[in-house]
Amino acid sequence: MAVRKLRPTTPGQRHKIIGTFDTITASAPEKSLVVGESKSGGRNHDGKMTMRYLGGGHKKKYRVIDFKRNKDGVPATVKEIEYDPNRSARIALLYYADGEKTYILAPNGLQVGQIVVSGAEAAPEVGNALPLQNIPLGTIIHSIELRPGQGAAMVRSAGTFAQLTSREDKYAIVKLPSGEVRKILGTCKATIGSVGNSDHALERSGKAGRSRWLGRRPRVRGVAMNPVDHPMGGGEGRASGGHPRSRKGLLAKGYKTRAPKKQSSQYIIERKKK
Repeated sequence: MAVRKLRPTTPGQRHKIIGTFDTITASAPEKSLVVGESKSGGRNHDGKMTMRYLGGGHKKKYRVIDFKRNKDGVPATVKEIEYDPNRSARIALLYYADGEKTYILAPNGLQVGQIVVSGAEAAPEVGNALPLQNIPLGTIIHSIELRPGQGAAMVRSAGTFAQLTSREDKYAIVKLPSGEVRKILGTCKATIGSVGNSDHALERSGKAGRSRWLGRRPRVRGVAMNPVDHPMGGGEGRASGGHPRSRKGLLAKGYKTRAPKKQSSQYIIERKKK
């Protein structure tokens, strides 16, 4: 995976850096794994805008991803590596030996024609999904479940990975991309390897129009509003706006918003790095 910088033939291309599609082997998705997707434009069922700065964007179809990997012991062949407009990572189309087709997140190094398998008996190789209790210590993993059978909830975006550091009783100790170290039940599944498309972080839009293609409308700064619209609004000239805070008055920049007695705090060994 690499990125390419365009020649500055137009102002919109001057600073544009986009990913290459050299790893992608298919031009159209698998029809049986695609569903239509409607957009809200930030409006609720009454038509009232409840989320600002959303709307427009290119029409997309949702690719149904298998985050559970519960076909244990059935080998699958990687048929295609595809682009997915709904996420930063690439996806891989699997053909199982029993005829079923599914999509999974494509890890770094996964090749077309490779065989992947899930289950406790699977080898700890790239693309295979195993319970954490069966994965060797020090292994790089992604697509981690928080509850057994729930499906992967963490470490799913392009280039991310976690590391299995140790075990404690029935729990596995995992270091997450944020730097947080937490306990996860050993029966939860994870996939071996890091998520592909690691150069996604190097991309630059180059122009505001590309944000509109993604469905993002222009965001107005709080200091540019009037006092009636935002706590940081108003003032003569370019006033700084006072203490940084949200539209609803909640302090930003370091004010802790996590509930002090949150149930899941007991599983967090070390907080994420600031």
